[in-house]
Amino acid sequence: MNNARPIALVTGSARRIGAAIARTLHRSGYDLVLHCRHSLDELEALAAELEAARPGSTFVQQADLTEFDRLPELVAHGIGRYGRLDALVNNASSFQPTPLGTATPAQWDALFASNARAPFFLAQAAAPHLAATRGAIVNLADIYGERPLREHALYCMAKAALLMMTKSLALELGPAVRVNAVSPGAILWPEQDGDAARQQAMLRRTPLARTGTPEEVAEAVRWLLQDAHYSTGQVLHLDGGRLLDA
Repeated sequence: MNNARPIALVTGSARRIGAAIARTLHRSGYDLVLHCRHSLDELEALAAELEAARPGSTFVQQADLTEFDRLPELVAHGIGRYGRLDALVNNASSFQPTPLGTATPAQWDALFASNARAPFFLAQAAAPHLAATRGAIVNLADIYGERPLREHALYCMAKAALLMMTKSLALELGPAVRVNAVSPGAILWPEQDGDAARQQAMLRRTPLARTGTPEEVAEAVRWLLQDAHYSTGQVLHLDGGRLLDA
């Protein structure tokens, strides 16, 4: 299928921020390679929703991004379906506490695999195809890649690696491919986090005094892909000003 519309591969697109990114890019004219690891039912429901708006505009792929061979395969399948690739959005991520004294090599491997290794090797596989379309990469980082979060050292380290990857790939892949990152603050609380008092304390330290929305993150991703033509190697902080609070 040789497609004249731009094509975006969005990892972790079944739910939450990933689904918002998929919907926003679809409305902006992209056809999509939609990826999930476990949430296949939700991803297929999202694809059906988008297909109702524009038939033939989605391609669902399920893959465990910790398995190295699935990374170039994911890109290759998208190219096989559409014949081109214009955007890679590295959204898939894992998040868990790793208190010092209890952290394990398995946790190290899992957090680095999803937050740093998979984005790098997906970018490596996608790079020649993106260069052919003068495309772009957007990585979903985290303000905790720049400011540590207690009991989450490994997660913070992995996101810090993703930020350096963004800058390094911008240097390596320019001028043909732009590479930027969005670094959200409080957008959606982790599903296992029910500590309302802690959440409110965090918002009191946020100048805009509210959480952001998945749609605001998605619009930032869209802007970096479609409109930020002279921006590469940059990190767009979407945190309501939280990094201003020392």
